[in-house]
Amino acid sequence: MSSSELPRKEANVLKGHEGAVLAARFNSDGNYCLSCGKDRTIRLWNPHRGIHIKTYKSHGREVRDVHVTPDNSKLCSCGGDRQIFYWDVSTGRVIRKFRGHDGEVNAVKFNEYASVVVSAGYDRSLRAWDCRSHSTEPIQIIDSFLDTVMSVCLTKTEIIGGSVDGTVRTFDIRIGREISDDLGQPVNCISMSNDGNCILASCLDSSIRLLDRSTGELLQEYKGHACKSYKMDCCLTNSDAHVIGGSEDGSIFFWDLVDASVVSKFRAHSSVVTSVSYHPKDNCMITSSVDGSVRVWKT
Repeated sequence: MSSSELPRKEANVLKGHEGAVLAARFNSDGNYCLSCGKDRTIRLWNPHRGIHIKTYKSHGREVRDVHVTPDNSKLCSCGGDRQIFYWDVSTGRVIRKFRGHDGEVNAVKFNEYASVVVSAGYDRSLRAWDCRSHSTEPIQIIDSFLDTVMSVCLTKTEIIGGSVDGTVRTFDIRIGREISDDLGQPVNCISMSNDGNCILASCLDSSIRLLDRSTGELLQEYKGHACKSYKMDCCLTNSDAHVIGGSEDGSIFFWDLVDASVVSKFRAHSSVVTSVSYHPKDNCMITSSVDGSVRVWKT
């Protein structure tokens, strides 16, 4: 994919949130997206047509993260009210609330079977919750972190967490093994490469680091953006050719994966970029910002 094919043209602006939008995520096929924010709501959109479909309200504080199941039937969300909400997408009802975190919850993810939700908390823990059980107790608690857990990724057999303590920790659920990679800088977001071989970690020293998952080796660092005090997403394009990150000045950066050069940068928002999400198949991405908007970008 050449840099000319990167999504830099604004296709739609999704407006409706009052106040900062804290996350925006495509669903698994890229036809829809979800956003959440300071106004305590989650919103479902068709980003390609610029249409708002539904609003989900039940949180008592800001909503920091949202994730939808592969079949689009359920979603999970988390935020300042310390609870994980498990929703029915079509009715908009909350099916269950998982309580147990002793502080704000920063991130949530479903496993691929949509049977388990894993949450990352201010209380230095990762917690796993069984969506099918009526128990509200977590089925697993991982509390070896020394500071806030900001972000979580899942594979078939592992839970991976990124923390302000400077580590990315990988827990193999089958054999109960933990591997810790210390980056030496607070980690505020992690995401996995599409081939599953690497972890991208955004750190608060305005640097995004690429780690080899099997060896823990630092493969590359991506710089030029400002990331010092906000939780900001980073991700890879769907071909793994470019790294994408937001900046506190409202810019979006595209770096070449291999040589870490800035291939493109443009001003996407008038304030801090909180989130970037790349379409699973097409050259399309969505970004969200403290400026209250979600923007859809195409080639």
